[in-house]
Amino acid sequence: MPNQIVLVVDGPIPSELENVIAYFKSHFSTLEVIYLEKNLGHGEARRIGFEKCNNSLIAIMDSDDICVLDRFQKQLDAFEKYDCDIVGGQIDEFIENPERSIGKRIVPLTDPEIKKFAKKRSPMNQVTIMIKKEVYAECGGYLDWYQNEDYYLWIRMILKQKIFLNLNDVLVKVRVGKDMYYRRGGYKYFQSEKKLQKYMLKNKLISFPRYIINVAIRFVVQVIMTNRMRQLFFEKIRG
Repeated sequence: MPNQIVLVVDGPIPSELENVIAYFKSHFSTLEVIYLEKNLGHGEARRIGFEKCNNSLIAIMDSDDICVLDRFQKQLDAFEKYDCDIVGGQIDEFIENPERSIGKRIVPLTDPEIKKFAKKRSPMNQVTIMIKKEVYAECGGYLDWYQNEDYYLWIRMILKQKIFLNLNDVLVKVRVGKDMYYRRGGYKYFQSEKKLQKYMLKNKLISFPRYIINVAIRFVVQVIMTNRMRQLFFEKIRG
């Protein structure tokens, strides 16, 4: 059993959720709740949460997602069996019914495969990760980068030659809203990703031709495509 659970409340929430938090806080002494006065976004909320964590291994998830029952045991076993700095896994996506998957996001398993995949797309499912706290701190942790705080962290970990591992198992069932494909588009999102690709090019993680291809694909998907087209695209690449 965990001896510490950190919950970051990123801005105002309804009274119904306040009541749920109060109930669990009264029943579990291991639960620490951090209230942020206003919504600061995923990256900043996670950074604040990580600062409060005391143990050498930290696992994260979002509050509306569902871990499979043996997720953490599988990850602890992986840290004992393999020489690695971070362990993630696969996700199932659902809208209303957790038992009715609308798709999976499959990521590569081994360190070389993960680092190769990172040249094109984010190689980890963020809500599944368990990471060594000292490695997280050494690489600078979560830093502000619009919608890409996680990808930015993985890149910095790659630059410091940290070792990645993904399990082949689904570790988390991820709740996605019907507006998910809308949020995965837009010029601001594209600009953020383009800037990140430029960072990768500058640090010689990708070649100039790879940079052009990556930016071109993102411009088409995030700026030109309609939401419906974007949905079909993501379903295709996930499959």
